[in-house]
Amino acid sequence: MCRYIFATHFKTKSMQCKWTRSPVLDFLLVLSFPSASYEETQFPKFSCTTTLDDITVGYYNSEIYIPKGNMTNEDDVIDSDYIKGISDYMYNSFLRRSALLRDFSQNESLNVYQTLVVCELLELDKAGKMIIKDAAGGYTTDELCYFNNIFTYTVNVTANITQEVLKPHLEEFKQEFAKFFYPICITTLRNYLKKRGGQVNRRITPNIRLIQKANSDSGGSRVSCLASGFYPRHINLTLFRDGLPVSDHEITGGELLPNADGTYQMRKSLEISAADKHKYTCSVTH
Repeated sequence: MCRYIFATHFKTKSMQCKWTRSPVLDFLLVLSFPSASYEETQFPKFSCTTTLDDITVGYYNSEIYIPKGNMTNEDDVIDSDYIKGISDYMYNSFLRRSALLRDFSQNESLNVYQTLVVCELLELDKAGKMIIKDAAGGYTTDELCYFNNIFTYTVNVTANITQEVLKPHLEEFKQEFAKFFYPICITTLRNYLKKRGGQVNRRITPNIRLIQKANSDSGGSRVSCLASGFYPRHINLTLFRDGLPVSDHEITGGELLPNADGTYQMRKSLEISAADKHKYTCSVTH
């Protein structure tokens, strides 16, 4: 299964999608503008970043109107007129929503409006679902899902915004969604996979190290399991004590971190006492 994401640049935590084992394409859009009492920022008011899985393949903003990819032979992946048309529509949509949501904003300085759109390819190159999440003031406001010609619409009640506020332009957007955005999203994902399939599907095995380092503060030591230099990012790293997995509540770390060369690393650590005589080992599934 492959996914294509059409999203904003500053994603709130609730808007972020969990990584899957399939390629993901991000098309990030952000609209930000200061309030009357806030000075202009150095950032463009509107920007788009296109990322296939974790590889940036294009960027443009309100000052650079022509989208450019990282490779000259990718100019045919998506028609620039399509991007311009989508961007214009989304920009106007952002402006409409900003007027609707202004009374609900908790941010009196810089206003940022976000949209995250996800479309996917299923097995046998079958077009899958497409999801749109919108956010304002740091909160996901609503979500629209389209699959098998059926729409499902949900409002996030924790954002303190009613459905009546958000729905006025919903029916119009559904038509644009099904007839225009969805097929372009799927086509663009397929085109990028043709160009970059070898890159996103490459496999680099991790280098594994078990490290024990003295801790002068406690008098004991820190045992760490380090996996580095691997791709793709999906990995299961386990620290064992006498052949049994160490409980998660004893472990620190575990965050996935990028390396400068495009690979990843992960470290899990455990504090032990000087009297600890257990045997520690490390296991990785990648």
